[in-house]
Amino acid sequence: MLTKRIIPCLDVKDGRVVKGVKFVALRDAGDPVETARQYEKQKADELVFLDITASHEGRRTMVEVVRRVAANIFMPFTVGGGIRGINDIRNLLNAGADKVSLNTAAVRRPQLIRQAARRFGSQCIVVAIDARRRDPVGRSAGVPVGRETRNRRIGEPADRQTNGWEVVTHGGRKATGLDAVAWARRAEKLGAGEILLTSMDFDGTKDGFDIALTRAVSGAVAIPVIASGGAGAKEHFFKVLRDGRADAALAASIFHYGQFTVGDIKTYLKKKGIAVRI
Repeated sequence: MLTKRIIPCLDVKDGRVVKGVKFVALRDAGDPVETARQYEKQKADELVFLDITASHEGRRTMVEVVRRVAANIFMPFTVGGGIRGINDIRNLLNAGADKVSLNTAAVRRPQLIRQAARRFGSQCIVVAIDARRRDPVGRSAGVPVGRETRNRRIGEPADRQTNGWEVVTHGGRKATGLDAVAWARRAEKLGAGEILLTSMDFDGTKDGFDIALTRAVSGAVAIPVIASGGAGAKEHFFKVLRDGRADAALAASIFHYGQFTVGDIKTYLKKKGIAVRI
């Protein structure tokens, strides 16, 4: 049986780890190198580094920061943000990344996924999908999720009135018109080795992962799906790995601010019958 992965995420801006809600109201959460070291000690399965404003600001990923983080850890390391082409991917892999995460560039130029997979191998290519629920008439909802989730049980789907999910880019600032499930299928066909799926409705809220979104994408593709956005309790990890059928769960705030360690989550999951690497 394949083990499920628990993955901390470093959202990085101006060389510092930050965290907010739905990629706004960002708070400082520490130095990326020291934070990465701590997750190494906690036996995280992987680490994801996202330069969250690179695409919005029209610049490339902070390669020097990536190099310093990579020099201090041994776990698999994925980097995303500001990647525009093959040369950027090569530079990040040379700086120590094991995988790169494509989001905005892949939406703009889907053939980049195929080119990158052929050049570096599908195992290196993660397609990040930031998805927002549509309202019943098909527009991106953009409703503060707290209003809808306040009375929900932990992990209960919040999309009873949704009309699917739309892919957004630039940290949720730009709608694309793409259906998230269809885009995940296409990314897989183009050669993506993994999907990093973030619910923009739940990101940073600590109300739980979007189970329905995760289950829909996981059921549509054969490649691994990493669920992201909304972790706030141990049960949330259990729900998304079991009910959402995710292969891995990614979180930031609950780890950065010491609410739980990676080990706390893994110990809980093992007791609940989820296969994890301790």
